[in-house]
Amino acid sequence: MEYFLQALRKYAVFTGRARRKEYWMFVLFQVLIGIAAAIVDGILGTGFEYGSGMVSALVTLGLFLPGLALGVRRLHDVNKSGWFWLIVFIPLVGAIWLLVLACTEGTQGPNQYGPDPKGSAVAV
Repeated sequence: MEYFLQALRKYAVFTGRARRKEYWMFVLFQVLIGIAAAIVDGILGTGFEYGSGMVSALVTLGLFLPGLALGVRRLHDVNKSGWFWLIVFIPLVGAIWLLVLACTEGTQGPNQYGPDPKGSAVAV
């Protein structure tokens, strides 16, 4: 939960680096909160025709910017530009490539985007 709250504290911070654990814990809690919002939509009857609901839409809008910022910081950890996130718009291949990058271990030691978030330093 601490990683999720840390990402919310850095709501629109697109600089620096984010560890894999920080990224995937945010994704996990985002999915769990999305499921809870869908259940609340079902109970309240606030769903739209296409399946989503008002509470789910608000949760999605509220978590979009911190998720995007965290994704950019995750790309920085693997020494890629934040603009590389746009690769997701290439059908099928882009999403798979972005998933692979999100699962890849970050650059050890400092890189052009900042110090290693794990705190380990590599002698040069």
